[in-house]
Amino acid sequence: MAEQNKLVKEITSMDEDFAKWYTDVVIKAELASYSSVRGCMVVRPYGTALWENIRNELDSRFKATGHENVMMPMFIPEGLLQKEKDHVEGFAPEVAWVTHGGEEELQERLCVRPTSETLFCDHYKDIIQSYKDLPKLYNQWCSVVRWEKTTRPFLRTMEFFWQEGHTMHETAEQAVEETERMLNIYADFCTDCLAIPVVKGQKTDKEKFAGAEKTYTIEALMHDGKALQSGTSHYFGDGFARAFDITYTDRNNTLQYPHQTSWGMSSRIIGAIIMTHGDNSGLVLPPAVAPVQLVIVPIATHKPGVTEKATELYERLAKSFRVKIDLTDNSAGWKFAEYEMKGVPLRLEIGPKDIENNQCVLVRRDSREKSFVSLDSLEESVSALLKDVHDALYEKALARREEMTYSVASLDEMVENAASRPGFIKAMWCGELECEEKLKEVAGVTSRCIPFEQEKISDTCVCCGKPAKHMLYWGKAY
Repeated sequence: MAEQNKLVKEITSMDEDFAKWYTDVVIKAELASYSSVRGCMVVRPYGTALWENIRNELDSRFKATGHENVMMPMFIPEGLLQKEKDHVEGFAPEVAWVTHGGEEELQERLCVRPTSETLFCDHYKDIIQSYKDLPKLYNQWCSVVRWEKTTRPFLRTMEFFWQEGHTMHETAEQAVEETERMLNIYADFCTDCLAIPVVKGQKTDKEKFAGAEKTYTIEALMHDGKALQSGTSHYFGDGFARAFDITYTDRNNTLQYPHQTSWGMSSRIIGAIIMTHGDNSGLVLPPAVAPVQLVIVPIATHKPGVTEKATELYERLAKSFRVKIDLTDNSAGWKFAEYEMKGVPLRLEIGPKDIENNQCVLVRRDSREKSFVSLDSLEESVSALLKDVHDALYEKALARREEMTYSVASLDEMVENAASRPGFIKAMWCGELECEEKLKEVAGVTSRCIPFEQEKISDTCVCCGKPAKHMLYWGKAY
């Protein structure tokens, strides 16, 4: 967009400095502010409302599949965390510890939860005795703490917000089915509510969750060509159950270990929304989760009847949509720029001539396209336009991802693409850790996932030339 056409001059152009653009959008759109606690953010009302809408949409999907919400403690005794060896080793560098209660040193340190597998297992061992107690389909909404060295609002903070599902099942087949079902719920949510296309697949052993047998992921591509892991679902087998001595009597009256899953999506998905749909004027929010779906801006409020008509439309539309009316004395141009920056999907303008003609003007945030709409069918027009905005955002993001996805068959191609073309790189892999680590070293890319939808780029591994086992998505990531 030409500089002179930018309505919000305070936001750095994404082409000039993408990281600065991102931070500008977060701060200027009042999603979050920096706090005096290093690496932590203040999520402001607009950002909180966005997270609440995300949470509500996801929560309804969880409950529709039989999951119940619980609340676990924030603290984990050190001995409890130590029970699953791979798990504790995976999180050890990121753990925050409580060593004192008041002035007294604790006999046993308390970990501030980085994740809650151990807490759930400690609880499950007390409440699971029989196959009749299974499955246990639990989820919690909370914040967790991971001691990050470098942070960025929403994308990586020491404290962040998420949901974590933890379930127990009679059989491995049931647990794997749960793992896949929840991954699909995340993928459908991204498509249906966030207008973000994702690639579904399995993480390599190097990239899987600490303590998991399998980790499934959805990967999204941001505007700058970097990948963002947007949701994960893990199959644990019975490893945690054995470590915590969780057993149940099966249908043949035999003691068995249950099979476990966990799955989560965090507030970093707000970062994904910003970096998938945003532009140089600020946020562009998908209608399903936008805190305000339509803002009403009356024109020429000094003229008789304008404010009254705008208020009447607000009361009418608020029954069906999330609506705001701006009756402040700021100029119309200022209001247009403000709500563009905040990403409100639709703007309704109404002035004396519109009232006279029984119409209003609807302006789309994504395309800035204007429509003159009869007040008689306003609800239908708003509903149709919100759907059009969602569909257009999805198609635009999908087209950009396809344009920024490349296939390579040799190591030289991989290195060249990684250096000069931001985006996903599809390439074959032999399955060996050595090649995965070498690609990170020489090309600066990590494995994003082994996609469920496999393609054959070539017969040989892009790194070593040995027979290939899988096609992988590779890339640089947040």
